[in-house]
Amino acid sequence: MEINGLRVSRETEDRLDHFTQLFLRWARTINLVAPSTIGDIQRRHIQDSAQIYQLAPGAKTWIDLGSGGGFPGIITAILMAELGDGWVHLVESNQKKVAFLRVALQETGARGSVHVLRIEDAPRQIPSCDAISARAVADLTLLLQFAAPWMEAGATRAFFHKGRDYQTEITKARGRYDFDLVKHQSIVEADSVILEITRMQQLSQGAGAINVAR
Repeated sequence: MEINGLRVSRETEDRLDHFTQLFLRWARTINLVAPSTIGDIQRRHIQDSAQIYQLAPGAKTWIDLGSGGGFPGIITAILMAELGDGWVHLVESNQKKVAFLRVALQETGARGSVHVLRIEDAPRQIPSCDAISARAVADLTLLLQFAAPWMEAGATRAFFHKGRDYQTEITKARGRYDFDLVKHQSIVEADSVILEITRMQQLSQGAGAINVAR
């Protein structure tokens, strides 16, 4: 099987298939994603999420913010299971979604754990990581605020899925943060991108900047 051109084993294919069936079953009673997208789960959610892992295959420890229906966090954790290495910390405060995420991790053998926390409280329990991911959680300015403690602690990159209005979010975020940015065009959605953030600095009220991450 290939996912976005990445060849994966039959075991990973089985894990992804099992996750899909679990997701569809739970989505009948829990609002995991927009209902209009469920019919295209493979492309809109699984392939879309897999792009994150493919952009940073060397990252061993991930923090996935607002994991919700498991995108991209569970998909990253399933792809890591093929390597038998790495870990994904899924941060989610909604108890029903937490229950789903725990079942999904257990039944697929994905490499991850769920933390029942508000995102702003998570750095105290998960002090460091290599990379951060988030999809459909908040605007870019707030995501950078959430990511700042981990970037300060040594995380090198953050990856945020964004839709067609991403440029407006970037402009707004530039008023509060300075950061290096790479825009990766989504290979799944023509009007979507993945923003790769590095070297983030929080701008001071006056001149100059406060260094948040190098």
